[in-house]
Amino acid sequence: MAPPILKLDDIFLSFGGAPLLAGAGLQIEPGDKICLVGRNGSGKSTLLKIAAGLVEAQSGEVFRHPSSTVRYLEQAPDFADFNTVQAYAEAGLGPGDDPYRVTYLLSHLGLSGDEDPKMLSGGESRRAALVRVMAPEPDILLLDEPTNHLDLPTIEWLEGELQKTRSALVLISHDRRFLEKVSTATVWLDRGTSRRLDRGFAHFEAWRDQVLEAEELEQHKLGKSIEREEHWLRYGVTARRKRNMRRLGELQTMRSNYRGHKGPQGTVQATVSDAQESGKLVIEADKITKSFGERAIVTPFSIRVHRGDCIGLVGPNGAGKTTLLKMLTGQLSPDSGIVKLGTNLEIATLDQKREDLDPEDTLANYLTDGRGENLLVNGEQRHVTGYMKEFLFQPEQARTPIRNLSGGERARLMLARILSRPTNLLILDEPTNDLDIETLDLLQEIVAGFPGTVILVSHDRDFLDRTVTSTIAPAVPDAPDGRWIEYAGGYSDMLVQRKGALEERRKAEKAAEKPKTQQATASGSSKVKLSFKQKFALENLPKEMAKAEAEIAKREQAMADPNLFTRDPAAFNRLAGEMEKLRASLTDMEEEWLELEMLREELEG
Repeated sequence: MAPPILKLDDIFLSFGGAPLLAGAGLQIEPGDKICLVGRNGSGKSTLLKIAAGLVEAQSGEVFRHPSSTVRYLEQAPDFADFNTVQAYAEAGLGPGDDPYRVTYLLSHLGLSGDEDPKMLSGGESRRAALVRVMAPEPDILLLDEPTNHLDLPTIEWLEGELQKTRSALVLISHDRRFLEKVSTATVWLDRGTSRRLDRGFAHFEAWRDQVLEAEELEQHKLGKSIEREEHWLRYGVTARRKRNMRRLGELQTMRSNYRGHKGPQGTVQATVSDAQESGKLVIEADKITKSFGERAIVTPFSIRVHRGDCIGLVGPNGAGKTTLLKMLTGQLSPDSGIVKLGTNLEIATLDQKREDLDPEDTLANYLTDGRGENLLVNGEQRHVTGYMKEFLFQPEQARTPIRNLSGGERARLMLARILSRPTNLLILDEPTNDLDIETLDLLQEIVAGFPGTVILVSHDRDFLDRTVTSTIAPAVPDAPDGRWIEYAGGYSDMLVQRKGALEERRKAEKAAEKPKTQQATASGSSKVKLSFKQKFALENLPKEMAKAEAEIAKREQAMADPNLFTRDPAAFNRLAGEMEKLRASLTDMEEEWLELEMLREELEG
């Protein structure tokens, strides 16, 4: 094992109340790709800033290798002394760094370098900051929410760059798919302390649940031990009636540990308020178009949205997703075509810019619309502080100005307000921004179980795959030209269908280019057949897939033991690794069999 190039040990930090960090640690070795996970407000960003040297811990040890270089992605870049984005990015280079890296990264992130930093949008600012920290290829790269405001093509490009970088990485992100693809180790920050799993984010949630179950079991055992010791104190005295002072002291320690145990933070508990059922047909758009000047945003596009549908809109920034969404919901008139909205619609909107929030308003006033201390939820009067608790806000925050909330807390507040009002059509524009994983889980459950209709814009591939029934995307993903296509299923389903359509187009073009004599030969007696190797694979792959499925099932059964991780973590990790390899092998075999089966049908048909 290589020595660490950066190590934080037993870090303590408090801002006056309960400690934010109490014994947290972080160890970075060359080549590490660590994802740092935890609830909103758990101290992830603060720990990253301590690692970067921007915040000083009140106690604990911080070691940075003297020769190592560290770059930290700023949430709010300071462009004050720079006239162009190129100048800002190049200022991050060291004496021996290659200036071409700046040009390369600017190009792939959609910037020319000539932009005035004062005129950048939020997404462009994030891209410029990424160029500045990535261009030097530092020994350690600390990235706090690097995918915020990035579109899907850019996120997928960034994944590839980070997978092949030589820099050690520490990532904070709400994007599950991004973390799964990039990370090889996970540090979980929880209740001020940290735990490390030497596996990527894909294995985190199962491991976290095992740890919490083991912790709950230990607390239960401690409670039983206290009961036994208290019984001994009452009835187990010696003949001289003198108490064993050592044993009494141990009991007091056990009581203190039991009372002082801080359980995991609760999860958001919420349901959508019931609303009158909308008509069966919610939206009907017939050949709608929209252009801005010479640029076509939407060319003739038609869709029928029915009650119960969950529609996802995806595409690069600037493709026109928000414009299309506004036309479908009646907020923007099309240049041509017709949009009809159904009956009994009660619409609730969560916009990506959180424009509905007045920073000077208080949480209580925002939730009640200034109507006192109560609000009506599902026909029931609820006190605002009680309702706030369901969304993990403390009663003392009721009079807190919204400007003091973090991005995740603002998203949670807007979610609380939306869910308190009757609605049957949810419009969600980038709803996953700034949400922690647990709140994302809640939002996913709400959307998946929502009895009405949902239309959402998102760059979160995992969230789309788990929720939407169909996906609207540009016909040409790399260069949107106003044409939009609706695909059945989620984001991954859309990619498969798009790939299939592309392959069909290529085949048709190839067939059209083929001379007629060759076409006649291909359809005649000299028809191409499967090779012996292909036939053998087609016959035997199903058997191999069945074997792999059986091996996976065995390991799943073994890992279902709730005490396995506590009893034998090495065995748990070994089984998890074997299962990951088996699943990858099964996927490869399924894809190979499908390709061969399609080839067989094509040749025989």
